[in-house]
Amino acid sequence: MHHKLDDLVLDNSFAALPEAFYTRLQPQAPSNPRLLHANAEAAALIGLAPQALQSPAFLAVASGQQPLPGGDTLAAVYSGHQFGVWAGQLGDGRAHLLGEVVGPDGSWELQLKGAGLTPYSRMGDGRAVLRSSVREYLASEAMHGLGIPTTRALALVVSDDPVMRETRETAAIVTRMSPSFVRFGSFEHWSSRRDPERLQLLVDYVIDKFYPAARDAGGEQGAVLALLGEVSRRTAHLMADWQSVGFCHGVMNTDNMSILGLTLDYGPYGFMDGFQLGHVCNHSDTQGRYAWNRQPSVALWNLYRLAGSLHTLVPDAQALRAVLAEYEAIFTRAFHARMAAKLGVSDWHADDEALIDDLLRLMHESRADFTLTFRAVAHAVRGDVGPLLDGFIDREAARAWWDSLAARQALDGRSAQGRAEAMDAVNPLYVLRNHLAEQAIRAAAQGDASEIDRLMALLRHPYQAQPHAEAYAALPPDWASDLAVSCSS
Repeated sequence: MHHKLDDLVLDNSFAALPEAFYTRLQPQAPSNPRLLHANAEAAALIGLAPQALQSPAFLAVASGQQPLPGGDTLAAVYSGHQFGVWAGQLGDGRAHLLGEVVGPDGSWELQLKGAGLTPYSRMGDGRAVLRSSVREYLASEAMHGLGIPTTRALALVVSDDPVMRETRETAAIVTRMSPSFVRFGSFEHWSSRRDPERLQLLVDYVIDKFYPAARDAGGEQGAVLALLGEVSRRTAHLMADWQSVGFCHGVMNTDNMSILGLTLDYGPYGFMDGFQLGHVCNHSDTQGRYAWNRQPSVALWNLYRLAGSLHTLVPDAQALRAVLAEYEAIFTRAFHARMAAKLGVSDWHADDEALIDDLLRLMHESRADFTLTFRAVAHAVRGDVGPLLDGFIDREAARAWWDSLAARQALDGRSAQGRAEAMDAVNPLYVLRNHLAEQAIRAAAQGDASEIDRLMALLRHPYQAQPHAEAYAALPPDWASDLAVSCSS
């Protein structure tokens, strides 16, 4: 483990691309920055010892006062479709890539979010607020705890500098980590500019660094098709992951879609409480484009935009379409596998579709709690069906559904205890509900990081009941129904 930032090994591969891909510039540190929280688990990924996180040198880097030793600070350019409409050039409007650190098991780019204006800020101020920063810091670690591919969070820095959103808030900076921050929109950028040379450079960079097996597909066009196929597969699996935990991203624009299939850019996200098929977590999304039940199809729409941007390099449109034609089956298989495990069924049968559909319909009609309903099914397997039935308005219909599931479960012969334990291992007890994030935000505004600490500990092990944590696994309180998140989050 390295005890000083100076000891880290860097390989700034994105910065080695031509300067058309980014602008080099330094962050603008807020006044009187303070380290509110640092994440030792994420630090280990870059080989940084926990003690190093408390050093003045670490605060200087995480607040944007000093560059990362050996780094190459820049803001990247990209374009994209936002809410289904071509938005043209976008880019890192409030993010600064500090450098790429070689960790024990792979490289991680470090990026400051909220560290001031860049050439891509457009109408923005380049800042992030405490509220959204706490939410991103916690959410990325919550997703990792659930086993869902995601960027990670290394540090949370706060300041008293005022920032105007819907109301006056205070500034904060998240240091986030990812093997890469390249997005679908990074490819759309060069395609829209009719610049096949730079598009090819980006494709080669991503293939050589992250998808080297694509080279085995034969020829340059074969490699591009293999890249698209792997991105499509990872995206399909990510959507199955999101759907299986009741997660809504909120802003699935093409510039928020990771080329590595990671959950990227946590804004107005939400883990559902009361289940609604068409739940919309972003109150800026007035059309409901990014509702929970539309996420898998929106991801495919976004993949079509990515494929369209690769058409310059692969003139055979039918070949591109053929790759994307596999997405639906890949997603469906992945989703069925996750739902079968959640319901304690060891292998998927075609008529299990009805079991899932009937449960989701019952949950929708009763606004049953997404997380607690699945946890209650395991209680029913152990012999206590009460908590499950209590979640539904129509108890008779819920009882009939449970009887159908119990009959289906009996076909594979596992013990009740073994089945219930397997279900608990895939049905989380703790998720980052909006009201839990809000409690952490309110404490953080007073300089108190204890609630962030508590949530991080729970969300790292979301499947295991932990002592004195009943309130974190309970239904949300009445005041939580007033919470709303928007694009400014």
